[in-house]
Amino acid sequence: MATRQLALDSRPLTPVPAVPEKPTRPPTVPAPPAPVPPAPAAVESLFRPARTPNWVGPGDRWARAWGVPAAWPQPAAPRAVGAEPTGPALPPTPEELAVIRAVLAAVRPVADRAMAHFHALVFLRHPELRAMFPAAMDEQRELLFRAFEQCVRHADDPAALRGYLAPMGRGHRRYGVLPGHYASAEECLVQALARFGGAVWDERAEAACRRLLALVSRLLVEGLDEARSAPAWWQAEVVAHRQAAEDTAVLTLRPDQAYPFRAGQWAAVETPWWPRVWRPYSFGSAPRPDGLLTLHVKAVPAGWVSNALVHRARPGDVLRLGAAEGGMTVDHAAGENLLCLGGGTGIGPVVALVEEVAAHGAAGRRVEVFYGARRSAGLHRLAELRQLAERNPWLTVRPVLSEEDGGAGGALSGQLPEVVARYAPWHGYTACLSGPAAMVRAGAAALRRCGMPAGSVRYDQPV
Repeated sequence: MATRQLALDSRPLTPVPAVPEKPTRPPTVPAPPAPVPPAPAAVESLFRPARTPNWVGPGDRWARAWGVPAAWPQPAAPRAVGAEPTGPALPPTPEELAVIRAVLAAVRPVADRAMAHFHALVFLRHPELRAMFPAAMDEQRELLFRAFEQCVRHADDPAALRGYLAPMGRGHRRYGVLPGHYASAEECLVQALARFGGAVWDERAEAACRRLLALVSRLLVEGLDEARSAPAWWQAEVVAHRQAAEDTAVLTLRPDQAYPFRAGQWAAVETPWWPRVWRPYSFGSAPRPDGLLTLHVKAVPAGWVSNALVHRARPGDVLRLGAAEGGMTVDHAAGENLLCLGGGTGIGPVVALVEEVAAHGAAGRRVEVFYGARRSAGLHRLAELRQLAERNPWLTVRPVLSEEDGGAGGALSGQLPEVVARYAPWHGYTACLSGPAAMVRAGAAALRRCGMPAGSVRYDQPV
C-alpha cells in the first residue's frame, strides 16, 4: 500500500496568545445610580426658626459674647416691611385731635390687650422683626401705650412732640430699626385701635389716627437719621467691679472705641444675659483722660439688668452702651450757681458735674450739693465729695439721712426735698436732680414751691 507524505507549510506560525491567569478578585461592577428623591414642594414657613427664646440674630448667643469684628447686622426690609414714610406729615386739626382722644379713652381700659394684638399683627406679618424685641413682652406693651398717650398729649404742639420722639428715634437705632419699619408698625397699630376702639371708631377716627401716626413716623425717622453719624452701640468691657454695698456696685468700663459724653448724661446699657433689654444709667464720673467710664448701679427688686450688673457681672464681661443722652449738663460759659440733689446712686451724675466744674474752673460760681440716703451706709461717695470740697472752697456738701439720726456724723435728718426747702430761697441757682423717680418728683415740686422757675429745675427722667 503506497504511503502519502504530507507537505509541511513553510509559512511562520502565528503565536498563540497566552491564557490569562485565573482572577483572584471579582470584577468591579459600578453600582447603579441612587434614586433621586422628588423635590419637596416649595413652602415658605410663616415663622423663622429661633435657636432659643432669646436668640436675636445670626450665630447668636450675642455672636458668642460679641466676638464678632463687624457691626451687628441690621434686618433687611425689602419685601416684608412697608416703605419709608415720605412726604410732609401735618399735625391733626383740633377736631381730629378730639376724636383721637376719644379713641384713646376707649382703648385705655383694655390697653394691654390692644397692644398685645398690635405686636401679634407685627410678628405675624413680619416675623423677622421679632428679633428686635426681648423675650418677655409685657413691659413692651406698657411702654408702647404710654408712648401713644404722650403722642396724643403733645399732638397740638409740634415742638414738644419732636422733643419727645427724636430721642426715641435715636434710641431705636441700637435695636436695628430701619425707616421702613415705622410704616409697618403704623398700619398694625391702626388695626389694633380699630379692633379695640369700640363704638367711637369710624372712618373719621381712622383718618385722624392715621394723620397723627404719620406725623409720629416722620419724627421718629428724623431722630433715627440724627444718629446715623454715631455707632449704633459701643461694646464696653468690665475692667473693675466693686461692691460698694450689699445691693450696690461700682463698675468701671473700657469702651471698644472713643465714647463721647458729658458729665450729667446717661446711657442705655444692655447685658448679654438679657438681650434686647436696655436700662438707663448715669455716668458716675466726668470724662477721664484714659477713656474709662464709671457706673454706680443699685439692684432693685425684679430688676433684670440692675441685678445682673450688681450680682453677676465680673471683669472681662462685655456690655453694650447706647449713645450718651440727656441735657443735665453744665454751661461753663454761663457761670450760674448750681444746686445739686442726688439721692442714692443718683449721686453719680452729681459727682461727675462737680468734677467737670473743678476741671474747667468754677469762675466765681457756687455749687451746693445735697446728698440723700436712708441710712449712713448708703452715703458711699460722701468721703469723695468731702475731699473735693476741701480742695474747692466754692463747693458745699450736705449729707441728708431720712431714716437715721445723722447729727453725730454731721448729716441732716429728714426727707431730701424738705431739707433743701429749709435753705431756700435759691435765687440765681440752676437745680440738677438725680435719683429715684419719687425723690425727683418731690424735689422738683419743692423747688417750684420755693419760687425757683420751672426752667431752672433740670432732670433727665419723666416725673
